[in-house]
Amino acid sequence: MSSNTFHNYPAEQKKLTASIRQKKSFLCVGLDVDLDKIPPHLLREEDPIFAFNKAIIDATHPYAVAYKPNTAFYEAYGAAGWQSLEKTVRYIQSIDPTLFTIADAKRGDIGTTADRYAQAFFHALDFDSVTVAPYMGRDSIEPFLSHAGKTTILLGLTSNPGSADFETISVGDHPMYQEVMQKALTYKNSERLMFVVGATQTQYLAAIRQILPHHFFLVPGVGAQGGSLSEVCRYGLNPAVGLLVNASRAIIYAGEGVDFAQAARAAAQSLQIEMAEALDVYFKS
Repeated sequence: MSSNTFHNYPAEQKKLTASIRQKKSFLCVGLDVDLDKIPPHLLREEDPIFAFNKAIIDATHPYAVAYKPNTAFYEAYGAAGWQSLEKTVRYIQSIDPTLFTIADAKRGDIGTTADRYAQAFFHALDFDSVTVAPYMGRDSIEPFLSHAGKTTILLGLTSNPGSADFETISVGDHPMYQEVMQKALTYKNSERLMFVVGATQTQYLAAIRQILPHHFFLVPGVGAQGGSLSEVCRYGLNPAVGLLVNASRAIIYAGEGVDFAQAARAAAQSLQIEMAEALDVYFKS
């Protein structure tokens, strides 16, 4: 790893990089809990969502460096869902303070509204990071970036089919997603940014890494969405690793019965082994 690159990272990303190197993993587990999909015996628990999350976290944290609850899966259950979310974040912090937490909220509004969103996720819920949408521009992003010790994860090039509606259309001589990324680098405290780059978009990943040689990428779409981990590593790794690869359904719903947590552990371990091999190849080359 280049020491110059590493020392330019904010403290929270240095901590994440150290955790990645220690565990030989850049796995992020997505906690997208659907009560219709969790094992039926958990529905007898006082808080089925938290009971499910706790079991998944206990089983997978030796192989993961980050957890990413998608807030919609909690908001859908009203106040009880928010309580489950808060309990989940606190539990992650208690079991291992080096684990990186991501509120996958995709917020995108301006001024004081953006600052209230930042306060909610960074301080009331104490997440390490939050995902944001860039459509409204600088004054919808910089309120998040003003919070020291926290990371803002900007939607760059997403893995959904509708991304072609806007993200890849031409703006002058380059696609829109490149315009977004280049513009974001001019924002105040842009060193606190990460970028979402979908695993199903690896044909663009090498060009994105040229634009963003040092920033972390959060990469969803490996597993159930069919993204290739080997291709993501081939084009996305940098001297400070620079990747968080998210898997949600492929891990948390790997099993359906009372042994669901053991199945999740096996799925997480399998991905971690692939990641360790990719890191060995990259840093020996």
